[in-house]
Amino acid sequence: MENGLFWLINGAIAVTVVATLLRAASRGREAPSAPAEFDIAVYRDQLAELDRDIAQGRVTAEEGARLKTEISRRLLEADRQAQAQTAPGGRPDQRSVWMAGGFAVLAVAVALGVYLRVGAPGYPDLPLSLRIAMTEERHANRPNQETAEKGVTPQPAPDQVDPSFLDLMEKLRAAMKARPDDVQGLRLLARNEAALGNLAAAREAQQQLLSVLGDKASADDHEAMAEMMIVAAGGYVSPEAEEHLKRTLTLDPKNPIARYYSGEMFAQIGRYDHAFVLWRALVDEGPADAPWLVPIRAQIEDIAARAGVSYDLPPDGTLKGPSQEDINAAGQMAAGDRQSMIEGMVAQLGERLATEGGSVEEWARLITSLGVLGRKDQAAEIYAEAQGKFTGKDAELAQLKAAASQAGVAE
Repeated sequence: MENGLFWLINGAIAVTVVATLLRAASRGREAPSAPAEFDIAVYRDQLAELDRDIAQGRVTAEEGARLKTEISRRLLEADRQAQAQTAPGGRPDQRSVWMAGGFAVLAVAVALGVYLRVGAPGYPDLPLSLRIAMTEERHANRPNQETAEKGVTPQPAPDQVDPSFLDLMEKLRAAMKARPDDVQGLRLLARNEAALGNLAAAREAQQQLLSVLGDKASADDHEAMAEMMIVAAGGYVSPEAEEHLKRTLTLDPKNPIARYYSGEMFAQIGRYDHAFVLWRALVDEGPADAPWLVPIRAQIEDIAARAGVSYDLPPDGTLKGPSQEDINAAGQMAAGDRQSMIEGMVAQLGERLATEGGSVEEWARLITSLGVLGRKDQAAEIYAEAQGKFTGKDAELAQLKAAASQAGVAE
């Protein structure tokens, strides 16, 4: 019903616009009130007044005749000028009328075509708060792992597998049945089953490994489990896979694979602001040949646009942030020295933002960096300060909130 009313109202507006344009085109140009018309009225009054003066004897008949001749001459001249002024607008050009009508109809048709392509007839406006609520509902009600896997075509087995390797796999499977608590054996079994495309068997072995390890399971163990589930679901991040990603990032907040898949999950539910913050940090950190950067670089500019952020992807090999030499040097440092180096870089960014200001991406990066360093109180302070600087800018505030959520200082 609402959709029908929408089209009825818009159709009435379109008809009104076309009719108005045609009416304007069909009328001749209206001549403005010309001085000649005023003169005609004056001369006619003078003739009437002259007739009264002659009748009352105030003007002689001879003088009256002379004045009548002069006034009549002026009256004829004024009438000629009036005719010349009104003639150009008297009759409209029929070709102009049809052209105006054609352009009006064409304009309405083009507007309708564009709207049908990019618009949503009858769909209400979506403020930021409503869009966020919709993504939260989508996040809470999305399909589970089992449902997602049902719609995915199983991966084919690798071609030309060495028979000796297959023989070893059979022996490994048998050994794990006999020794289900063998941690190293379970890791090896899960990895090799995944390599063979046996994702269900790989996930079963990895789940057994996590059960055996319990709280001692590492970030890499949970990350491997999440990746197996995501691959099995055709790239979809299920609620179960998300739980393993969260566990991974709790144990290792800088884990790049978990951050990449977390960004993928946010993109799937429509929280492009969260996805952009996670992926932007990975692009800035590098290294340029990191395998997760290939899919990120293919999507991040579109993700940024959907998040309402203006972002230009830096070319390969010119990523922002520390140079490869800095990364190599940091890798060779002692833990304390490496921590000092990172804190120094964060301090420089914080000082520059405090004195010179900066983009919302830089503020978000500072917030997430402080969270990684465990300085949540300072991250919360920076978040509050940044909110004040971007008051009234919904897209920027959403990006800051995503960074604060990653840092653990906002819901």
